[in-house]
Amino acid sequence: MVRYAKRMEQLTNSDIGELLKLIAQPDIISFAGGLPAAELFPVEQLRQACNHVMDEVGRVACQYSATEGLPALREKIAQRMKEKNNIETDAEHILITSGSQQGLDFSGRVFLDKGDVVLMESPSYLGAINAFKACEPTFLEVPTDDDGMVMEELEKILQTTENVKMIYVIPDFQNPTGRTWSLERRQKFMEIINRYEIPVIEDNPYGELRFENEDMPALKSLDTKGLVVFLGTFSKILVPGYRLGWVCASDEILSMYNFIKQGADLQTPTVTQLEVNAYIDLFDLDAHVDKIRELYRHRRDVMMQAMEEYFPKEAKFTHPDGGLFTWVELPDYINTRDMALQCLQKKVAYVPGGSFFPNGGQENCFRMNYSCMPDEKIVEGVKAIAEVIRANLK
Repeated sequence: MVRYAKRMEQLTNSDIGELLKLIAQPDIISFAGGLPAAELFPVEQLRQACNHVMDEVGRVACQYSATEGLPALREKIAQRMKEKNNIETDAEHILITSGSQQGLDFSGRVFLDKGDVVLMESPSYLGAINAFKACEPTFLEVPTDDDGMVMEELEKILQTTENVKMIYVIPDFQNPTGRTWSLERRQKFMEIINRYEIPVIEDNPYGELRFENEDMPALKSLDTKGLVVFLGTFSKILVPGYRLGWVCASDEILSMYNFIKQGADLQTPTVTQLEVNAYIDLFDLDAHVDKIRELYRHRRDVMMQAMEEYFPKEAKFTHPDGGLFTWVELPDYINTRDMALQCLQKKVAYVPGGSFFPNGGQENCFRMNYSCMPDEKIVEGVKAIAEVIRANLK
């Protein structure tokens, strides 16, 4: 009989993974995955970037390279973080990862032993919960409202809880709720963090996808003690298939991530780093991000208008200023896992909300994505979900 490590008992297939199998069917209207709009992938430009790399440095592209990542790409990332996030950093404080998901996996391995406490927003990103679970921590959920994590509740937890090793947050267009932290919350959060000196993982996959209102400063830009680890990615601003993300952290912390990276896969593929670096040299990444923002803003508006028109008043939902998601809350007696199966019979998919709470419960919520369906499918899907909601109301 094969015996597995005890940590494997903590790991199960996620709702997202299972739903992605179902929605592979072409007739499903999917609001489930956090997929970018494939029609905006700059395929022809990427082909040119690929050809440029192979023509100019083909053998270099096929060879091993440094664990930290390509220096030229890291310099571009540092410059972009300064321009977009107001973060003063440089290439020496950046590690290229295989997607920001690898950054989440490394964060758990760097900071968490079995039984250590990790704090997260309630709800929080399912992929982060699953990444941290392998380290067998204790999850504590910090309540949230429309302005983000509630600071009074965070303070109470830190005052009464021992062995808090890490705090994980998504301040901009949070997954799954689409909410964005207010400036006041960000400033108060960093004041608390500096007092307690606890490492913070700031996950920022959606920060450039703002549709309206003013940009908010990244937590890392307010970090005076080197406690914030910033995770970024090209998945939402270029293409996810390259699996290119990065970690930005202080010297000591980044050295720990480098050790983990060496043991995990030695390095992120040289060729993909060179191709993205060439793309940025040859083309206008900002102009491409503008196209993404414009399309997602439009699709957000279509979904919001359809939900306001067709959803019953008992369904409460967020109105995101950017990102990819809205969050729906129904009366407590409705189980959205059961309801998801009813929606699938109508060929519509969403992600049930229970798995976004690390300690379970709250099965009356669900997440909807608006980035990758055309207008008519968004309206048709929202109508179908509205019918199912009404059928489940008492």
